[in-house]
Amino acid sequence: MPDGAIGGGPLHLVKMAVGAADVDELRRVRAQRHVERGESWVYTRNRPRRAEAVLDGGSLYWVVKGQIRARHRIVGFRSERDANGRGYCLILTDPELVLTLPRPFRPFQGWRYMSAGDAPRDAPGGPGGEAGQLPERMLAELRELGLI
Repeated sequence: MPDGAIGGGPLHLVKMAVGAADVDELRRVRAQRHVERGESWVYTRNRPRRAEAVLDGGSLYWVVKGQIRARHRIVGFRSERDANGRGYCLILTDPELVLTLPRPFRPFQGWRYMSAGDAPRDAPGGPGGEAGQLPERMLAELRELGLI
C-alpha cells in the first residue's frame, strides 16, 4: 500500500462543484475550460501533502447539490505562484468525467481526502452511467429504499 493510502487502494480528493446546478452543467463547464486551457485542471490554494498516494490511481470526486455525482481521474499536481508571489496548486485531471452512484456529502470549503473504501462506485453503463441520467427525485427515492 502506498504511503498515506487508507484502507488499501488509492487516496482520492473530494471537491464541491460550486455553482453547478447538475451534472450536465458540471460536464459542460469542465469541457469548456479544457478547450480554453488546452488541459484539464482545477485550481486550489493548497497542494495535498499526500500527493503520492493520490497519484497512485486517485480521482477528484465532485459534490453537486449535496451529492457526490462524478469524478475525474487525477493525473498530476503543479505548484505555481500568482503575481503577488502567493503559492497555489493546480490539480491536473483526465478530461473525461465519469458519473458515479450518488452519495450524500456535507458542504465544506476547499477539498477533502477520501479513502478508496468510502468512494462511491462508478455508475453502471460506463462513463455516461445510467444512474447519472435519472431524475434527482427518483435517485433520492432509490437511496431512501437502500437500492443505491
